[in-house]
Formats: sequence, C-alpha cells, structure tokens
Amino acid sequence: MTTSDRPDVEERDFRRPPGPPGPPPVSNVWVYNGRAYDLSEWISKHPGGEFFIGRTKNRDITSIIGSYHKDPEKIGKMIERYALDRRALPEDIHPKNNAPDFLFKEGFDSWRDTPKYRFDDKNDLLHKVKARLKEPAMAAKLKRMDRLFDVVAVLMVIAYFAVQGLRLSVPAWMPLPLFVFLMVVLRSSLAGFGHYAIHRAQKGMNKIYTNAFDLNYVALSFVTADGHALLHHPHTQSEVDIKKNVFTMMMRVPRLYRVPIHTLHKFGHTVTGMTIRLLDVCRLTSKVGVKDMYGTWGGALPHFIGSFGVRFLLVAELVLFVLAGDFWAWALQFVITLWISTFLVVASHDFDVDTEDLHTDTEDWGVNQLEQAYDLTVVGNRYVDCFLSAGLSPHRVHHVLPYQRSGFANIATEEVVREEAAKFGVEWLPPKSFFGDRFPALVKTYLMSRSHEAEERDWGFVREHCSPTALKTCAVYTVQGFTGIGTV
Repeated sequence: MTTSDRPDVEERDFRRPPGPPGPPPVSNVWVYNGRAYDLSEWISKHPGGEFFIGRTKNRDITSIIGSYHKDPEKIGKMIERYALDRRALPEDIHPKNNAPDFLFKEGFDSWRDTPKYRFDDKNDLLHKVKARLKEPAMAAKLKRMDRLFDVVAVLMVIAYFAVQGLRLSVPAWMPLPLFVFLMVVLRSSLAGFGHYAIHRAQKGMNKIYTNAFDLNYVALSFVTADGHALLHHPHTQSEVDIKKNVFTMMMRVPRLYRVPIHTLHKFGHTVTGMTIRLLDVCRLTSKVGVKDMYGTWGGALPHFIGSFGVRFLLVAELVLFVLAGDFWAWALQFVITLWISTFLVVASHDFDVDTEDLHTDTEDWGVNQLEQAYDLTVVGNRYVDCFLSAGLSPHRVHHVLPYQRSGFANIATEEVVREEAAKFGVEWLPPKSFFGDRFPALVKTYLMSRSHEAEERDWGFVREHCSPTALKTCAVYTVQGFTGIGTV
C-alpha cells in the first residue's frame, strides 16, 4: 500500500521542500501513523533497549511498532504523551533513513517510498496469530523453547573453543578436514544465535550476545542490526529493504576476480577494517551525542565492549594459528565459512529478482511477509537447520513474528502460522534446499554475472577484466576492506 493510496495523505505532502546544501539535518522527530512525535525522553526508558529508539529518529516507525510488539495498540496509546500535536511533514523524515546512500536506488526518498501498512485491523493475519500465541499453554511452551535454544548455544560456544584448542595443541586429534567442517558449522550456528539476539530486547548482556553474529566473518552486527531488524524486517522486499543491496559494492568487481578480491576485502575487514569502522562509530556517537543514541554511556558500553571483544577474538585466533604454523587451516575455514555465510544472507528471499517484478496486492502486512520470504533446509531436520542456516530455517514464521526470541520458538509456532495463513488463502510452500536450490542460483547471480560497469557500458569479457577502471576497482576494493569501507 503506497502513501498515495491512503485518503488521509494529501499530494502536497509528497513535496519535500528544498533544504540547505549538505546532509539533511536531523531533528527530534519520529513519525507514527502519519503524526509527529518527539521520543527523545523515551530513548533510555524503552523496554526493548535504547538502540531501537535512538536509531529510528527521523523515520516512519509505524511498521516497526506494529511488527515488533505483541500489542501495538497499547504502544500507540503510550506514546501519545510524546505527541507534537501535528501531522508529519516531509522534512520530518530523513530521505535515506540515516543510512548510506549507496544502499538505495537513485531517487529514493523515504517519505514517499516507505510502504504504509495498518496494524489496527483485529481481523488481519498478525492479530489472529498473536491471539493464539497468548494461550497459556502455548506461551509456556515458547518460553521452554527459548531456554532450550540458549542451552544449545552455550554448548556450541564450548565446542567452538574446544575445536580450535585441540587443533592448536594436538593437530593429530583434529585432522584438517574435520577441523574445517566443524568450524564452518559452529561459526554459522553461532551466527544464527547472534541473529536472534539482534531481534531480542537490546538490554544488559544481550548487547554483547548480538556480536555472535560476527563470527561468520560476513558483517559487523553493531551496524547491520539497524539494516536487518529495523529496515529489512518491517519493509521486506520494498525499496526500504537495504538487505537486498548489501553486496552492491562486490558486484562492481569483474566476475573472474570477484571471489579472490572479495575474499581479500573481507580478510582486510577481519584484520583491521571492522576495528577502524568501530572507532568511527565511537567518534560518531560522541559527535551526535550518547543521549540521542543510547540515553546514557551505561547503555552504550555493552554494545561497544561486545563489538570490540569479538573483533579482538577473531584477530587473536588468526595470530594464534600463524604462530602455531597452521595458517592454512585457519585460511581454509575462513574462506569456506565466508562464502557459505555470504550466500546464506541472501538465500531466503528473491533478492536476485527486481523489486518491480515482485508484485503483491495485499494490504495485510503478515500476508505480505509470508509471500516475500521462504524457509531453507540444509540437512532436513528443522532444529539442526535452525542453526546451520544461521537462523533462517523457520524463516517465514520469523518474518511474521520477528520479536520471538529463538528459532526453536519459531518452529513451535509454525503450525499456528500455517493454519491461520491457510484461512487467508496463503499457500504454504515446502522449504527450499540451500545447497540444491538456492546456492546454484545465487552463484549464477552474484558470481557469474557481469560487473556493474560492464553491464552499464555493454563491455565484453576481455574489456570487463582488463580495462584500467576494472583493475583500479579491484585495487580500491581490496584496500577498502582493510580500512573498513564496503559491504556490511
């Protein structure tokens, strides 16, 4: 449903007034259901953590409130105390959601292009599902599943350090093939735990746990939590969903060079780049003001401690393997983990299809989520796949209920969502195989397609790989990895 489809929004509201040169100014305004609010005082009070409020300044948070809360109507009434008693204006909304410009298509404007959904229809799919989950027996079951999920995660942390320790101390007891296999599995699985930690309230120790998302070498959870939880989930497959563009910079590299150059780029991220980027975030936080982003330094420190701690851990592992004369064992698990995890990021949506080709005529947010996502299977067991897929195995349920705390809870909820979806005419398709279905398609899309420059200029194979600009792109992209620029 676009803004223009809503009768309460006039055409004149589309016209963003010309502003001063430079970046758009940031003001203390949040937009909810077309009205303006100042939630500055609520940042440090938010039960879900300061981060989610501080980061959404100058955005339309209607879909975020509607999708991430069990009772959004109650939240809507609560924030009325912070209302500015006026309708929202285009200048209240940052045109690029305070995110990097390159993640959006040319001409994107958040005021105009953010999808609008209603969450006050008690007969929509989301309300029907939530009503069944409130039943005491189901609520108790979900809590048990969350605890079991966390117990499994703790056991995997122990195994993670045990596997590396055994390889470093007694290599004969941990042969190279077994070591690589176990590290790829454990890194992906722990990243799956980190994925769900990002969706939990950003309070206390959970601010540290979210950084497990970084153990697969792909991203920096400290900054991608925003693009994933706040822009991808509420606005899936729309122009606001920046997750579909996270590898835009990699696609500038000529296809034959893409794997080695991107691998070097991410090696640079691991060694120095992400730490440099974290320091930039520290400077930005200090410049913008801790109060506006976290409420207090006490709210900010766990996020920083966790992020720097995981970056130190990844570098320390590399150093230990180098000193032990076992660098190639580390390198092999690094490369395989990196590329499998890279494709997992984009495997559960049709990001390889143009947004314009993904037509949906529903105004029901829950139905839209089911139509724009699908589940993955790796070995066929849902509880194992929940971790092997980095948390994406019960993926459709996860998109309808992004506030649930674990993949096990999503598995327990699947029957409810499937039964209610059937009443809305939604076909529940079987999960897609990661290795048998999605992996080949993603290799074709992300590794075998021409570079963006070759596509735009209609270059042939030789010129794509041998032109001075192509070689310069490879060199710059490699260096950017070590300085913390590019990808996610």
